[in-house]
Amino acid sequence: MRFLRWIVPLSLALALIACGPPRKSVFPPTVSIQQLELAPGGAWRLTVRIQNNSYAGMDFTALDAQLAMADSVPVRVHGNFERDIPAFAGDSVQIDVLPTSAMSKALAASAARGSAGALPYTLSGSVRAKPEQEKSPRDFDFSGKDWLSPVPGIANTWR
Repeated sequence: MRFLRWIVPLSLALALIACGPPRKSVFPPTVSIQQLELAPGGAWRLTVRIQNNSYAGMDFTALDAQLAMADSVPVRVHGNFERDIPAFAGDSVQIDVLPTSAMSKALAASAARGSAGALPYTLSGSVRAKPEQEKSPRDFDFSGKDWLSPVPGIANTWR
């Protein structure tokens, strides 16, 4: 009889827990430069791609990162935006950046080599997002290395 008094409430509690919605796994997003365009006045317009790697949609609101080209001193990449990115999908945002003179020279040298002029870059920082099942946003750290090359036929553009 004692066993039944203990097992019945436990079984009911487990059944109620099982009735709740399943929790979707959340993973850090991937952030990379999709395109770089030279803007008038020496600024760069970056098209930054945010790839949601989670099983849940997320609302992205800000990016704060450091961009370094070749061996140059990094510059700050910061932007506020509103992007609702579904699970396993990506979207892009445009952010203007003022490069250092060393970064501009490295980009010009890359352009002089044509389509063979790949330029390494490092982008690292954090992106602020709110997963769909959570109440408040949080910061996701990222760090990545990749290459930018001049786009044939499109002046002042790298991908």
